[in-house]
Amino acid sequence: MSGAPRRQDVNNHRWHAESADKALEVLDSDRDSGLGGDQVEQRRSEFGSNELKVRQQRSALQRLLSHFNNLFIYLLLIAFAVTALLGEWVDSAVIFAVVLINGAIGFIQEGRAERALESVQGMLSREATVWRDGRRQQVPAQELVPGDIVQINAGERIPADLRLLRVKNLEVQESALTGESNAVAKQRDAVEEDAELGDRTSMAYSGTLATAGQGAGVVVAIGDDSEIGRISGMLAEVETIKTPLMQRFDAFTRVLSVVILGLALITFAVGILVWSKDWHSMFLVAVSLAVAAIPQGLPAVMTVILAIGVERMARRNAIIRRLPAVETLGSVTTICADKTGTLTRNEMTVKTLRTAKEDIGVEGVGYEPEGGFQRDDESIRIGEHGAALEMLRAGLLCNDSELEHKEEEWQGAGDPTEVALIVAACKAGLDHDEEHGNWPRVDSIPFASENRYMATLNHDHQGNHVIYVKGAPEKLLEMCGSELRDGEETSLDRDAWEERFEEIAGRGQRLLAIARKEVSEQTEINEEDLEGGLVLLGLFGMIDPPREEAIDSVAICRDAGIGVKMITGDHAATATAVARKLGLDNAGKALRGRDIEKFDDEELKNRVMETSVFARTSPEHKLRLVKALQAQSEIIAMTGDGVNDAPALKRANLGIAMGQKGTEAAREASEMVLADDNFASIERAVEEGRKVYDNLRKTILFVLPTNAAESLVLLAAVLSGMMLPVTPVQILWVNMITAVTLGVSLAWEKAEVGLMQRGPHSTEEGLLGRFDLWRIAYVGTALLLGVGFLFAQEQSRGETSLEYARTMAVNALVLGQIFYLLNSRFFSRSAISWEGLTGNRMVLFAIAGCVGLQLVFTYAPFMNQLLESRPLDAEAWLRSVAVGLGIFVLVEIEKFVRRKKSAHGAASAGRPEQQQQSHPPTGSEK
Repeated sequence: MSGAPRRQDVNNHRWHAESADKALEVLDSDRDSGLGGDQVEQRRSEFGSNELKVRQQRSALQRLLSHFNNLFIYLLLIAFAVTALLGEWVDSAVIFAVVLINGAIGFIQEGRAERALESVQGMLSREATVWRDGRRQQVPAQELVPGDIVQINAGERIPADLRLLRVKNLEVQESALTGESNAVAKQRDAVEEDAELGDRTSMAYSGTLATAGQGAGVVVAIGDDSEIGRISGMLAEVETIKTPLMQRFDAFTRVLSVVILGLALITFAVGILVWSKDWHSMFLVAVSLAVAAIPQGLPAVMTVILAIGVERMARRNAIIRRLPAVETLGSVTTICADKTGTLTRNEMTVKTLRTAKEDIGVEGVGYEPEGGFQRDDESIRIGEHGAALEMLRAGLLCNDSELEHKEEEWQGAGDPTEVALIVAACKAGLDHDEEHGNWPRVDSIPFASENRYMATLNHDHQGNHVIYVKGAPEKLLEMCGSELRDGEETSLDRDAWEERFEEIAGRGQRLLAIARKEVSEQTEINEEDLEGGLVLLGLFGMIDPPREEAIDSVAICRDAGIGVKMITGDHAATATAVARKLGLDNAGKALRGRDIEKFDDEELKNRVMETSVFARTSPEHKLRLVKALQAQSEIIAMTGDGVNDAPALKRANLGIAMGQKGTEAAREASEMVLADDNFASIERAVEEGRKVYDNLRKTILFVLPTNAAESLVLLAAVLSGMMLPVTPVQILWVNMITAVTLGVSLAWEKAEVGLMQRGPHSTEEGLLGRFDLWRIAYVGTALLLGVGFLFAQEQSRGETSLEYARTMAVNALVLGQIFYLLNSRFFSRSAISWEGLTGNRMVLFAIAGCVGLQLVFTYAPFMNQLLESRPLDAEAWLRSVAVGLGIFVLVEIEKFVRRKKSAHGAASAGRPEQQQQSHPPTGSEK
């Protein structure tokens, strides 16, 4: 290619596989002088600015109005209009406030989500050092164009995607793109064309951070064409999945609206056509029936329940950013977790010492220097194994890091790999200060990515000098001429060591070789001193060990019917080894990113269910994996910390970002943030989510039957041509006081027994299953009969007024709901116990509040006039209480029968009875 490059040609190149000279040729750029001014202007017109485009977003008003565009809100607005029409201004104000609050919460949450793209912008470098017209210049990063030659220094963000031309000890932290926590050593040689993103060592990508060294590269992609721009584009295009709760509510409101309108029309028609009532009074009765049937307090109650769940989760290091996500946790069937720092400690640990003669295991994990040494599963005294002890001493001396004990915790200062060597030496009884005092350093050669080793020159105050070298095993194997065996230097068996490399790497351990060379007295070392005569001491095998609590949490998730899958940017062997220790299913079978690329969507959908480990994955791979799992009806919780995770986090049913090491882009794309980056916090959050879901179900099972009873009282009276036992205004009163007292109290219920020993609740069923419909009909009919009988009995006596009989009916209706609230505290367990009656203080407070309001309704003169109530005597109260008590007994009988049937079914299927009794009834249970 000659002349100015075209955008299409530039974007189609696999730059990591091109030589540096070829890249310069394609981009028509000069290694030393860079681009000329005319070239820069021409390319700016061709490629545009080095910025991420802001995608078209809806206006604030459009977003606000969208949250009022659903059927449930329409029903509430109808309720608001009706109550205002009936003069119930307090009730109408409450309903309207619920509408506004729900809309405002949704508006605020969505605004936070749409800031994910803006947070990606903040990762881009603001300035860049370039060569143009042969001069070094400082220019705004957005002015870079393909072909610019950019200087890279430690501590700077990479301003664009670069094909590296020169490197000197350059290391780049790419975790935001790859998920791999360790900085990557860069080099200028081309790599394989099919190399995964984390293995493209000839490239430096926009938004990543140079942590060490320096280098220079030619710009090959800017703005939206860069790797981070491509991910940003994916994020903008990813569809956000509604939570299971919201999906069910959409279906529920559609069905409910049809039922309510149907009942209202039937009531209106029967009253006019059959009983010749006037249309005005029947219209008020019909709309009152509709209002009674609408659970207008339910959204507010749900908000309270979710908010309480948020508060509890925050105390357990799980910060919820969007309220409905609390409920989603209860339905999660698969958790896709990152490895480093989430499932593992992010603290390297030496697990293997391999000398020419022995393979020695090291006990303990993390930075705490506790643990012994084993050979063939038997404990050994490491002091009796000279070659291994010399390895540990060499690792301690050829080291620039430190191990510190601060605030009752061991912390590493420096490179995690070097800290691991210090910890291993301490386990052997070697003292850091003492060894450095006995063998002080004279000179050193720092680690360089080109050399892939570090060397130090030490002496022992007796005139003896030793060079210690640690580095990449294959590099040191080239530099060594002998090995240490039984305290003697013998010829190097290269084939045997290569087999040891493969064997230890197959355990998922990272390898580090250590060597030494005795030299005459000298004051400095250089690379020539290392060219011959090195003696290979052995190999260190290291891992980033799983968190102990993560191992326990994976087991708990398995018992709870939740699958755990590891999706990581790390190598397959390392990921597989960690997965085995965690106890993941099918841990030995890992799929790599390049394997995923070979599968079409249908094949991937099948493979993803039988695989638990996915290694060397890119953003596209993670997004495809989430979609494939969702295609199998899985509810996905996805963890992530980098920009590369943001698209999959947004697509997942529940995105979980890391609070400590996570990027802002990942947090903004997520519904939940882990304050401690610990997988165990996810398991605890799932437990809390299940409790929240149970409490939502209990609230629904309380609210809907009582709403049904209120509607049925009016409907039955109209259909039978009888006098209304309760007036429309009194129905509104009952609705209002029970919604703000009784319904909210179930939000504070404790977890049911066996919460994490049952599977996730099904998302296939609607909000109301067969059991729910049965309970609505059962309780609604029982309340109807109780209130209707009491009203009819009082009317037949002829000793009291109509208003007195209606006051009894209203109180019986409320007391029936109070007693049913006690039933509703447990799905199947009996409420006839001290715990059942007094175990939730908020229930007791709610009952007291509701009774107090009913006393005001019954005895306050202004209420007698406003709502046509009358003071009751003691006998009337006893009869009203009898109705409530009857409801309580009937529901307890129903639960007893269902427990017996469930226990019989559990015995037949060989399942524990306790587990059967503790779960919320599904649609198939009755």
